[in-house]
Amino acid sequence: MPMYKVRPFHGAGGAVLAEQLPTCMYHLPSLHSQHPPAASPPPPQEEVDPSLQALEARQELILKRLYELKSAVDGLSKMTQTPDADIDVTNIIQTNDCSLTASGADLDVMLGKDYGALKDVVINANPSLPPLSLLVLHNLLCERYKILSAVHTHSSVKSVPENLLKCFGEQTKKQPRHEYQLGFTLIWKDVPKPQMKFSIQTMCPIEGEGNIARFLFSLLGQKYNAVTSTLIDSWVDTAIFQLREGSSKEKGAVLRSMNAALGKAAWLVGNELTIADIVAWSVLQQTGSANAAPTNVQKWMKSCENLAPFSSILKLLK
Repeated sequence: MPMYKVRPFHGAGGAVLAEQLPTCMYHLPSLHSQHPPAASPPPPQEEVDPSLQALEARQELILKRLYELKSAVDGLSKMTQTPDADIDVTNIIQTNDCSLTASGADLDVMLGKDYGALKDVVINANPSLPPLSLLVLHNLLCERYKILSAVHTHSSVKSVPENLLKCFGEQTKKQPRHEYQLGFTLIWKDVPKPQMKFSIQTMCPIEGEGNIARFLFSLLGQKYNAVTSTLIDSWVDTAIFQLREGSSKEKGAVLRSMNAALGKAAWLVGNELTIADIVAWSVLQQTGSANAAPTNVQKWMKSCENLAPFSSILKLLK
């Protein structure tokens, strides 16, 4: 018995049997017909559970608050890891009304990127000799960046005048910490000279009003050639070490040099305001030598005080 049977292709007389061969593998309806088939209705949309929407909104709010808390803790850690860890915050005044007129890309280039944490500048200063140049620079920085400013009082200081406690203005509104570009914290403390720290782990403290002023002024992005930079540094050192700390003979010589330089230009170095003008103006105000200054120096001081960053600081001395 055969395993399977195949139909013969030849008839009895040897003729080939006719076979109906297919012309294609399978048939499909024409897509180009004049009456296309009706489109199937769209699937019904699933209704979102309101409780699920509320849960998602709550999760987003929690994540946002966690991010703000992380930024705040990172900023506080920069202060508590300094030698001033024994800070007694008896007075904290913040101001958040500094305008933003430039992007934060410049700060990232100059100070380095630090994702998730606010860049903080922490300065210790003695209230008996306020560093006016640093306060002027704070105002100039506020015109360029969005700054979170704060004033603290250290336990080594018994009392601080009210005008110094409000040197950054009154608190007006509260914004999340991560929306600012730079933190500027001033701590009134019993120190012989101003001290500043920016990077806690990699940076030694910067001491001296002139050196701190150089650092802050560099954040404004001003570029000078070698000759101009040397002149600016020379005037800053002259103002700090001779005009403020020198003898009466040295102070008189500096005032005469300033008077001669200001007779040739509107500012100490060239035709634009530099850190030399800011520091020299601050020292003249600190030492009380403004009234006895020569004519050109008097005109120059009035030009400084006509600028908003100087005029607001001048009110602190009244």
